[in-house]
Amino acid sequence: MIKVLGYGSGNVKAIVNIYKRLNIPCEVVHEPKSLESATRLVLSGVGAFDQSMGLLRRSGMMEQLNYLVMEKRVPIIGVCVGMQMMASSSEEGTSEGLGWIKGRVKKMDTRKLQQRPALPHMGWNTIEPRRDHPVFNNVDPEKGFYFLHSFCFHCDNSENELAISEYGERFSAAVSVDNIYGFQFHPEKSHFNGIAIFRNFAGITSC
Repeated sequence: MIKVLGYGSGNVKAIVNIYKRLNIPCEVVHEPKSLESATRLVLSGVGAFDQSMGLLRRSGMMEQLNYLVMEKRVPIIGVCVGMQMMASSSEEGTSEGLGWIKGRVKKMDTRKLQQRPALPHMGWNTIEPRRDHPVFNNVDPEKGFYFLHSFCFHCDNSENELAISEYGERFSAAVSVDNIYGFQFHPEKSHFNGIAIFRNFAGITSC
Protein backbone atom coordinates (compact mmCIF):
# COMPACT_ATOMS: atom_id res chain seq x y z
CA MET A 1 0.00 0.00 0.00
CA ILE A 2 1.07 3.58 -0.64
CA LYS A 3 1.83 5.35 2.63
CA VAL A 4 1.83 9.15 2.85
CA LEU A 5 3.84 10.43 5.80
CA GLY A 6 1.64 12.46 8.10
CA TYR A 7 4.32 14.21 10.11
CA GLY A 8 2.80 17.70 10.17
CA SER A 9 3.89 19.14 6.82
CA GLY A 10 2.61 18.86 3.26
CA ASN A 11 -0.65 18.54 1.36
CA VAL A 12 -1.26 14.97 2.48
CA LYS A 13 -5.06 15.00 2.16
CA ALA A 14 -4.90 16.21 -1.44
CA ILE A 15 -2.52 13.38 -2.34
CA VAL A 16 -4.66 10.73 -0.65
CA ASN A 17 -7.76 12.09 -2.41
CA ILE A 18 -6.08 11.73 -5.79
CA TYR A 19 -5.24 8.09 -5.09
CA LYS A 20 -8.81 7.47 -3.89
CA ARG A 21 -10.14 8.82 -7.19
CA LEU A 22 -7.73 6.50 -8.99
CA ASN A 23 -8.94 3.55 -6.84
CA ILE A 24 -5.39 2.95 -5.66
CA PRO A 25 -5.01 2.01 -1.96
CA CYS A 26 -3.35 4.80 -0.01
CA GLU A 27 -3.35 6.04 3.58
CA VAL A 28 -1.73 8.65 5.82
CA VAL A 29 0.55 7.24 8.53
CA HIS A 30 1.70 8.86 11.74
CA GLU A 31 3.90 6.25 13.46
CA PRO A 32 6.81 3.94 12.53
CA LYS A 33 4.83 0.71 12.90
CA SER A 34 2.33 1.87 10.28
CA LEU A 35 5.14 2.22 7.73
CA GLU A 36 6.11 -1.46 7.83
CA SER A 37 3.69 -2.62 5.12
CA ALA A 38 4.48 0.23 2.73
CA THR A 39 5.06 -0.67 -0.92
CA ARG A 40 5.38 3.02 -1.89
CA LEU A 41 6.05 6.14 0.18
CA VAL A 42 5.20 9.82 -0.27
CA LEU A 43 7.05 12.56 1.61
CA SER A 44 5.30 15.88 1.05
CA GLY A 45 6.47 19.13 2.60
CA VAL A 46 5.66 22.83 2.73
CA GLY A 47 7.23 25.78 4.51
CA ALA A 48 10.80 25.98 5.78
CA PHE A 49 13.46 23.28 5.50
CA ASP A 50 14.50 23.24 9.18
CA GLN A 51 10.91 23.22 10.38
CA SER A 52 9.99 20.25 8.18
CA MET A 53 13.12 18.30 9.17
CA GLY A 54 12.34 18.97 12.82
CA LEU A 55 8.77 17.75 12.43
CA LEU A 56 9.96 14.57 10.73
CA ARG A 57 12.46 13.84 13.50
CA ARG A 58 9.89 14.45 16.22
CA SER A 59 7.39 12.17 14.48
CA GLY A 60 9.54 9.15 15.38
CA MET A 61 9.32 7.85 11.81
CA MET A 62 12.71 8.96 10.53
CA GLU A 63 14.68 5.82 11.45
CA GLN A 64 12.09 3.49 9.94
CA LEU A 65 11.85 5.72 6.88
CA ASN A 66 15.60 5.57 6.31
CA TYR A 67 15.54 1.79 6.64
CA LEU A 68 12.71 1.36 4.15
CA VAL A 69 14.21 3.73 1.58
CA MET A 70 17.91 2.92 1.85
CA GLU A 71 17.85 -0.76 2.88
CA LYS A 72 14.60 -2.21 1.53
CA ARG A 73 14.61 0.14 -1.48
CA VAL A 74 10.93 1.01 -1.20
CA PRO A 75 10.10 3.61 -3.89
CA ILE A 76 9.47 7.09 -2.52
CA ILE A 77 8.56 10.48 -3.93
CA GLY A 78 9.29 13.78 -2.25
CA VAL A 79 7.13 16.80 -3.08
CA CYS A 80 8.36 20.42 -2.83
CA VAL A 81 10.12 20.73 0.54
CA GLY A 82 9.82 16.94 0.72
CA MET A 83 12.16 16.83 -2.27
CA GLN A 84 14.53 19.37 -0.71
CA MET A 85 14.71 17.29 2.48
CA MET A 86 16.29 14.51 0.42
CA ALA A 87 19.41 16.69 -0.06
CA SER A 88 22.40 16.82 2.26
CA SER A 89 21.67 20.35 3.48
CA SER A 90 19.96 23.65 2.68
CA GLU A 91 20.93 27.31 2.70
CA GLU A 92 17.53 27.93 4.25
CA GLY A 93 18.62 26.51 7.60
CA THR A 94 21.20 24.63 9.60
CA SER A 95 19.61 21.18 9.87
CA GLU A 96 21.09 18.20 8.08
CA GLY A 97 18.95 16.78 5.31
CA LEU A 98 18.20 13.12 4.74
CA GLY A 99 21.19 12.87 2.40
CA TRP A 100 19.56 10.37 0.05
CA ILE A 101 20.53 12.36 -3.05
CA LYS A 102 23.86 14.15 -2.77
CA GLY A 103 23.44 17.88 -3.23
CA ARG A 104 22.53 21.14 -1.55
CA VAL A 105 19.42 23.28 -1.59
CA LYS A 106 20.14 26.92 -2.48
CA LYS A 107 18.09 30.10 -2.78
CA MET A 108 17.12 30.88 -6.34
CA ASP A 109 19.15 33.53 -8.14
CA THR A 110 16.79 36.38 -8.99
CA ARG A 111 19.31 38.76 -10.59
CA LYS A 112 18.01 37.90 -14.07
CA LEU A 113 14.40 38.51 -13.12
CA GLN A 114 12.61 41.80 -13.71
CA GLN A 115 9.27 41.05 -12.07
CA ARG A 116 8.68 41.98 -8.43
CA PRO A 117 8.35 40.37 -6.07
CA ALA A 118 10.80 37.94 -7.64
CA LEU A 119 10.27 35.21 -5.06
CA PRO A 120 8.62 32.92 -4.50
CA HIS A 121 8.51 31.32 -7.92
CA MET A 122 4.76 30.76 -8.03
CA GLY A 123 2.54 29.47 -10.78
CA TRP A 124 2.61 27.17 -13.79
CA ASN A 125 5.83 26.38 -15.60
CA THR A 126 6.92 23.93 -18.26
CA ILE A 127 9.46 21.21 -17.57
CA GLU A 128 12.12 19.55 -19.72
CA PRO A 129 12.68 15.85 -18.93
CA ARG A 130 16.38 14.99 -19.06
CA ARG A 131 15.75 11.35 -19.92
CA ASP A 132 12.91 8.96 -20.68
CA HIS A 133 11.34 7.60 -17.53
CA PRO A 134 8.03 5.81 -16.85
CA VAL A 135 7.16 8.37 -14.17
CA PHE A 136 6.55 10.83 -17.05
CA ASN A 137 4.26 8.55 -19.06
CA ASN A 138 1.25 10.52 -20.40
CA VAL A 139 2.69 13.78 -19.02
CA ASP A 140 2.65 16.85 -21.27
CA PRO A 141 5.84 18.84 -20.43
CA GLU A 142 4.53 21.90 -22.28
CA LYS A 143 1.42 22.04 -20.10
CA GLY A 144 3.75 21.99 -17.12
CA PHE A 145 3.19 21.88 -13.39
CA TYR A 146 2.36 24.22 -10.54
CA PHE A 147 5.37 25.56 -8.59
CA LEU A 148 5.62 27.43 -5.30
CA HIS A 149 9.17 27.78 -3.95
CA SER A 150 12.12 30.09 -3.34
CA PHE A 151 14.84 27.45 -3.01
CA CYS A 152 15.93 24.74 -5.42
CA PHE A 153 17.92 21.51 -5.41
CA HIS A 154 21.49 21.52 -6.80
CA CYS A 155 22.61 17.94 -7.43
CA ASP A 156 26.28 17.07 -6.98
CA ASN A 157 25.83 14.73 -9.95
CA SER A 158 23.90 16.23 -12.85
CA GLU A 159 22.89 12.72 -13.94
CA ASN A 160 20.54 12.71 -10.96
CA GLU A 161 18.45 15.45 -12.58
CA LEU A 162 15.26 13.89 -13.92
CA ALA A 163 13.80 17.13 -15.30
CA ILE A 164 14.63 20.82 -15.33
CA SER A 165 12.64 24.02 -15.49
CA GLU A 166 13.55 27.68 -15.76
CA TYR A 167 12.84 30.75 -13.65
CA GLY A 168 15.63 33.24 -14.18
CA GLU A 169 17.94 30.25 -14.09
CA ARG A 170 17.60 26.62 -15.02
CA PHE A 171 16.92 24.49 -11.96
CA SER A 172 16.09 20.92 -11.02
CA ALA A 173 12.35 20.38 -11.35
CA ALA A 174 12.73 16.66 -10.60
CA VAL A 175 15.53 14.46 -9.30
CA SER A 176 15.96 10.71 -9.06
CA VAL A 177 18.36 8.07 -7.79
CA ASP A 178 17.28 4.44 -7.98
CA ASN A 179 14.06 4.14 -5.92
CA ILE A 180 14.06 7.81 -4.85
CA TYR A 181 12.17 10.53 -6.74
CA GLY A 182 11.80 14.20 -5.90
CA PHE A 183 9.55 16.82 -7.50
CA GLN A 184 9.98 20.53 -6.85
CA PHE A 185 6.54 21.21 -8.31
CA HIS A 186 3.25 20.21 -6.70
CA PRO A 187 1.72 17.27 -8.59
CA GLU A 188 -1.31 17.42 -6.30
CA LYS A 189 -2.06 20.92 -7.68
CA SER A 190 -1.17 20.19 -11.30
CA HIS A 191 -4.38 18.69 -12.67
CA PHE A 192 -4.02 15.87 -15.22
CA ASN A 193 -0.21 16.06 -15.35
CA GLY A 194 0.00 15.65 -11.60
CA ILE A 195 -2.52 12.82 -11.60
CA ALA A 196 -0.40 11.08 -14.23
CA ILE A 197 2.69 11.40 -12.02
CA PHE A 198 0.93 9.78 -9.06
CA ARG A 199 -0.57 7.04 -11.24
CA ASN A 200 2.79 6.28 -12.85
CA PHE A 201 4.55 6.18 -9.49
CA ALA A 202 2.03 3.63 -8.21
CA GLY A 203 2.81 1.39 -11.17
CA ILE A 204 6.59 1.52 -11.18
CA THR A 205 7.86 -2.05 -10.78
CA SER A 206 11.64 -1.58 -10.89
CA CYS A 207 14.06 1.09 -9.74
